[in-house]
Amino acid sequence: MIKKMNEEIIEHFLRVVPLTDKEIRLIKEKIEFLKLNKKTHLLAAEEVCSSIYYIKRGCIRVYTMDDHCLENNIFFAIEDWWALDLMSFIEKTPARFYIETIEECEVWSISKPKFDLLLEEIPILEKWFRMLLQNALISSENRIHYKSSLKAEERYIKFLEKYPKLERRISQKHIASYLGISPEFLSLMKTKRLRKEKIE
Repeated sequence: MIKKMNEEIIEHFLRVVPLTDKEIRLIKEKIEFLKLNKKTHLLAAEEVCSSIYYIKRGCIRVYTMDDHCLENNIFFAIEDWWALDLMSFIEKTPARFYIETIEECEVWSISKPKFDLLLEEIPILEKWFRMLLQNALISSENRIHYKSSLKAEERYIKFLEKYPKLERRISQKHIASYLGISPEFLSLMKTKRLRKEKIE
């Protein structure tokens, strides 16, 4: 079973860069498979993000918490995505975000020391990491743009486009937090959208 799941994460890398058999063995030696319960915290603000997580199954949220303990979901990491606090991971500084599972999850974890070794031993992984950074930057810029220039209804549509089917998997509270609205207003938007779809 573990061997099969090993191949899944290797396929993820192979979609971006070619790897030799030796390089594949090096990756397999440095990754750790974890089964996580729902509501498992992988990182808290002010801790240093010491690992990067590849999601094989489940959903993880990355969020902040203000002085009044109000949570703000920044993004959701689902199957075939990575989760981390990027700046904390790279610079070894205190994290700005919390990372928590919101479903039972199966993930592959790579610690920062082993990750750095992989980049040294397999130089072509630098290309893969660059693609990861580019995708993270684009996602961050899109979120800033959506939150500052789109109405709540438009942000909801963008959420559905980015995370198809996720709406049925996670709570309305988490989606509302991501959109920057109340759960009650989200419920009204969903009802309005369903009525519109029936008419069309």
